[in-house]
Amino acid sequence: MRGWLTSYMLATGVVLAAAQGGATRSVWEGVYTEAQAARGEAVSEEQCVRCHGATLAGAEAAPALVGAVFNSSWDGVPLGELAQRIRDSMPLDAPGSLSRRQTVEVMAYMLKRGSIPAGTTELPTDTGALDQITFVGIRPQ
Repeated sequence: MRGWLTSYMLATGVVLAAAQGGATRSVWEGVYTEAQAARGEAVSEEQCVRCHGATLAGAEAAPALVGAVFNSSWDGVPLGELAQRIRDSMPLDAPGSLSRRQTVEVMAYMLKRGSIPAGTTELPTDTGALDQITFVGIRPQ
């Protein structure tokens, strides 16, 4: 009886956590819009391509923002952490100069360039909400 009760309590806790917003989703669930990615492309052209290249595949000193190496490096990481990294360190000559909106627009463009499909809802600018979206480098089956 005690084992059953413990299992029931654990299962109930999982359900409650999901209902309270503790559930996460992956980038493969359409977490950005095409319009948001288009705005991100414009920001990227102004702020990112001089170091990361026109396709965001990386350049001499700047890492790729799309592709296999990026995917494996960021696999399983919440988008809130990626947004924070971008805000804190980019662009290299003016760290912290991108607004929250510009940051998520660039992230939307990165997802598009990485062949992750768009959806109908824009990426949120709130770090807590971004933490509920996990980057998954390989499309789930």
